[in-house]
Amino acid sequence: MRIDPLLRALADPTRLRIMRLLATMELAVGELAQVLGQSQPRVSRHIRILVDAALAERRKEGSWVFLKAAVAEGGAPSLGQAAAQLLARAEADDPAFSARCAEDRRHLAAIRAAREATAAAYFARHAGEWDSIRSLHCPDAPVEAALAEALASAGIGHLLDIGTGTGRMAELFAARADHVTGLDMSPEMLRIARARLQHLPADRFDLVQGDFASLPFAAASFDTVLFHQVLHYAQAPELVLAEAARVTRAGGRIAVVDFAAHDREELRTAHAHARLGFTDEQMLALLGEAGFAPALPVALPGTPLTVKIWTGQRASAPAPTAAKVAA
Repeated sequence: MRIDPLLRALADPTRLRIMRLLATMELAVGELAQVLGQSQPRVSRHIRILVDAALAERRKEGSWVFLKAAVAEGGAPSLGQAAAQLLARAEADDPAFSARCAEDRRHLAAIRAAREATAAAYFARHAGEWDSIRSLHCPDAPVEAALAEALASAGIGHLLDIGTGTGRMAELFAARADHVTGLDMSPEMLRIARARLQHLPADRFDLVQGDFASLPFAAASFDTVLFHQVLHYAQAPELVLAEAARVTRAGGRIAVVDFAAHDREELRTAHAHARLGFTDEQMLALLGEAGFAPALPVALPGTPLTVKIWTGQRASAPAPTAAKVAA
């Protein structure tokens, strides 16, 4: 990073305030405008300067654009991180700047409350359909405990939670993981997850919009990949698992939590399930073909559906690509 753009980017009080806010949590452009009391076009100009100076990163999610503090590649210290430390020290030593930042954080508390209200309203609208599925299988707590035990043998490291939904799995494993990335196709679900995870440090998690059949990550990016009640939505689970293998480091692990094979056809029509669960033979074959060495599955019987936990370890040899699997 060159020093001149960075110094020019920091030569404005509004951009200093934005940097302090982004140190707290990822924010949408509209949310920043609300906190700062400025128009969205004006805030967007400030953001463009911060992004050009590599102090912030911009990410599109549906019709929203989110900002977060930039992180140096490879985890090495950067000028941006040094600038963030300087601003933290300035807030501690400069009473006027400290008062301005405290006022911004009070406005930020309103943003957090609005996110939580949106999440609560979403849950209220969909509680009936979720309860109808939950009534078919064992309670969530034993499943979560069994999953935690299945992943307890080694560190979780960098975790990718595919189909993060409400962010429950990301929340569950955040304390044990070095970093959590939650991926979901739905911008609305990502907003729900963001409300759930906003108490976590901003540098401990990311939420990304994307397709599980074409993951927007480089190869070998994650130590652990998790599918929690997601794979039954896949029309071609072999392609989805090949993508998961691509982004899993050698020796890394995968965990698939899903239903054992069943005959509840109403889940296709009412809840868009593409697969009515999986047999052990199907899942072990899918994991093996993707490049994972499967472990023995864990079964959690319910009435009438059984939840299964399948795990595997990534082999050293490259997993087949989606193109090879499709061929």
